[in-house]
Amino acid sequence: MRHRADGPRARSYDLIAFDWDGTLFDSTAIIARCIQDAVRDVGGAVPSDEAASHVIGLGLMDALAHAAPDVPREQYPELGVRYRHHYALHQDDIILFDGVLPLLAELKSRQIRIAVATGKSRKGLDWALRAVELRGVFDASRTADETAGKPDPRMLRELMGEFAVDASRVLMVGDTTHDLQMAINAGCACVGVGYGAHPAAALAALAPRCVVLSVAELRIWLQAEA
Repeated sequence: MRHRADGPRARSYDLIAFDWDGTLFDSTAIIARCIQDAVRDVGGAVPSDEAASHVIGLGLMDALAHAAPDVPREQYPELGVRYRHHYALHQDDIILFDGVLPLLAELKSRQIRIAVATGKSRKGLDWALRAVELRGVFDASRTADETAGKPDPRMLRELMGEFAVDASRVLMVGDTTHDLQMAINAGCACVGVGYGAHPAAALAALAPRCVVLSVAELRIWLQAEA
């Protein structure tokens, strides 16, 4: 009879970095609508739902520039102001996806460091992290305005450096091709979540370890593979 070794199995990753909007927070539809409203406010051609969702994950100004290519560059500051105005009206409506907190708690119980790598601003992320349910959950975070926007790998490389973790021991989890391409550029493994801004087929095209369609499915995969 074969006997299974006692004790927890060895973990595959020492650091798991999560994107924020569309991965942990159910915010894709609200962000897309705020982008559309901001472009409308400055007189640009309002992007479609698909076009507005596609730029989520980029730094704010990069996202707005891609979503509104007809808006003159000199109007970008006003475009940013209008986006922040609309987002502020709805930020209290945004909630974590069901199952996120137990998933994060489980990873921490296994001594896996967890971090945030997001296209949000530091101010925007800090506002969300001040929520009582998220106090002290993450070991570190990086935002586009303090490093570089996705798919530049600087965010992940800074996190790796902070914890002296090799790229082979890092997993990036995100809902956009920008997230997955950033991981690829950094030499890290990645998992796509197909319930956010980009369709599962677009994520699968970048050959991540897996594409999941729910937080529950993500948790099962991490239990088995992380």
